[in-house]
Amino acid sequence: MPYTISVVGPAQADETELAAAETVGRLLAERGHAVVTGGHGGVMEAAARGAAIHDGVVLGILPGLERDANPFVTIALPTGLGEMRNALIIRAADAVICVGTSWGSLSEVSLAMRTGVPVVLLGGWDVPQGPQLATTPQDAVRMAIRLAMRRRHH
Repeated sequence: MPYTISVVGPAQADETELAAAETVGRLLAERGHAVVTGGHGGVMEAAARGAAIHDGVVLGILPGLERDANPFVTIALPTGLGEMRNALIIRAADAVICVGTSWGSLSEVSLAMRTGVPVVLLGGWDVPQGPQLATTPQDAVRMAIRLAMRRRHH
């Protein structure tokens, strides 16, 4: 059964974060899962690129206009909500993978934890309670799918 996995992280990402996010997107698409991002650049674009190259579905939940979506977004949802669209990115998810760190992604991780959406951190903060820590993109995807399955069946 396919899951909806949100991939969040900084728009200003380094090469390690971009490579990890692209691998996460690819692995999710190869397994038939939908990828949700904020639709812009950095980690969001890298995850979308990884999924799109493997014919995956990418939903970009945009803070503004559809024309602002990166070229790898399959379905662009322009919200006009600015940063408040982060709540939609989280609420649409069966699980969240956060690649790297930024204030925006920290808000998404916090919101996910508050609303019971499981979180996997890949190269991010060491949060003492809740999020699962992954060391590779493969671990992050495996953990997110397992957590999504557990959440959906409870």
